[in-house]
Amino acid sequence: MTNAPQSPVDWGEVPPPSDPAPARRRVSGWTVLRVLVCAFGLLSLAYWGYWSWMLPLPGYLFMVGAPLFAAVVWFLFRSPRSPIDTDVVGKVIVETALVVAAGATWVSLGRPFVGLVFVLVAALSGVVAFRRETA
Repeated sequence: MTNAPQSPVDWGEVPPPSDPAPARRRVSGWTVLRVLVCAFGLLSLAYWGYWSWMLPLPGYLFMVGAPLFAAVVWFLFRSPRSPIDTDVVGKVIVETALVVAAGATWVSLGRPFVGLVFVLVAALSGVVAFRRETA
């Protein structure tokens, strides 16, 4: 018998305590690149909203609304914890649309080289992410 508190109904031996420290997941370079691509895409949409629309009202609405809309669409259809179950083709369509939208913001701002580099890096990280998810 131990001195540990017991319930009124004793079901047998006291189980050993669980390990308080969960195992740490390793973060790879591809995961870091993926997070940076997503953050740069959201910042690109905000930057576009600020410079492309008249201030104060439409500019601030697009500066906040465009990245917020993109984040909600990504969460609903592409996120690993998505509440809507989407197949692989749907995930590819959503991610492609979001990447092209973020790249097009730079083209509309007069910086097509930045948009092209962003789309290429995002495509590379997206292909690697999909290969890891489906493997």
